[in-house]
Amino acid sequence: MSTWSSNSSLGHYDVVVVGAGSAGSIAAIAASRQGSKVLLVEKLPFLGGNSTAVLDTFYGFYSPGSRPRRVVASIPQEVVTRLSTLGPVIERPNTYGAGTGVTYIADHLKVVWDNLVTESGTDVLLHSSLQDVEVRDGSVRTLLLATKGGLRTVTATTFVDASGDGDLCHFAGFGFELAGEFSAAQTLTATFRMINVDLDSRERLTKERLHELMAQAAKEGYELPRRDGSDHVTPIDGMTATVMTRLDSTIRDGSGQLHSILEPKRLTSAEIEGRHQSLEYARFLIERVPGYERASLVGMSTQIGLRETRRVFGDYRLTRDDVLNGQQFDDQIGLCAAPIEDHHSGDGTTWAYLPEGSAVGIPLRTLIVRDAQNVMVAGRCFSASHDAQASVRSMAQTMAMGQAAGTAAGLASLTANGDVRSVPALNVRRILRRAGAILDADDVTE
Repeated sequence: MSTWSSNSSLGHYDVVVVGAGSAGSIAAIAASRQGSKVLLVEKLPFLGGNSTAVLDTFYGFYSPGSRPRRVVASIPQEVVTRLSTLGPVIERPNTYGAGTGVTYIADHLKVVWDNLVTESGTDVLLHSSLQDVEVRDGSVRTLLLATKGGLRTVTATTFVDASGDGDLCHFAGFGFELAGEFSAAQTLTATFRMINVDLDSRERLTKERLHELMAQAAKEGYELPRRDGSDHVTPIDGMTATVMTRLDSTIRDGSGQLHSILEPKRLTSAEIEGRHQSLEYARFLIERVPGYERASLVGMSTQIGLRETRRVFGDYRLTRDDVLNGQQFDDQIGLCAAPIEDHHSGDGTTWAYLPEGSAVGIPLRTLIVRDAQNVMVAGRCFSASHDAQASVRSMAQTMAMGQAAGTAAGLASLTANGDVRSVPALNVRRILRRAGAILDADDVTE
């Protein structure tokens, strides 16, 4: 701590949330609504994480199948409702049957996140990255942040790691599984958008035919590592968005050493390669796909899309069997009906679906960090196996996690001196249900 002593302090908060993606922003809102003094820390210049920097669609609000059912509501639905006041929001089927997607204008969503978070009373710190963590007897005490004004410290009673990559838990020395350590890590995707697309012509082309065109183009020299990618309509006339590119997340060198995408040089290379692939896929669309003859690439994702990096060990670890069996739990704080969607290395994507009409519960215990006293986790780095995470990482579910983690952290900061295990799951569930959250199968609506 001696090297930290001269740094300026940002003061003390009841709850500090690290990462302002879909999980972290809602965690901050939920904690603030419990009456806690909350700070939300984000490395980007805007809130939303992948929901604003990479994608334009929320998945996971609805179950797949012939009779879509809503499985997520409350604060996540407030986000969608606010979006609809700023411009068009469309609901559309997923290319692979993963359930109805809610597609929006990403720049509108930035403003929605700003408004909802600040209206809750949360303090926001953008352009700020976590650098180190002080831990005493299993409790996080102080964070060291890098800001444009220099290094800053902040203390809190309770913390939420919503960084997506488990950064707080990593710096604190808490346990996690690194993606690729025991099973193949999911790949990365750089997204991009096209304008001046003849949508009538494009819509006449089937998914199967698009993939045939990709495979043929790859044989003829186009650099297309994934040949089952997709494009979709957006709320802007003549604009489509894509999920096509593919980059490996982790690799092993000749000695068998695992190298994570979080290593700085590897992440830098991936960002550069993602843009290169975006240009190549755009060239393919313009030259080979009906409807794109007069189209142009208009924008690329702000950052590359990461699907899994670190998965924190919690008090419970959700498994593949839990997901595919639609397991229910006494302490569940949300539901997920999305299939296991494993974007593996090489061509193709592996899908495994839950029985139609079923959904797996998300236990509160998967959000309680095993090795900590005062830390919750929310988002794609929650406690789950590789396969389970490949289902429950859908954005509506990460928002539901955020609401639960923020609620529990807020209660712990105000009533239990930060000890998250002293907050009964029953109390968290009662507050969530009162806020309109969907917790159990009986809550699901058509």
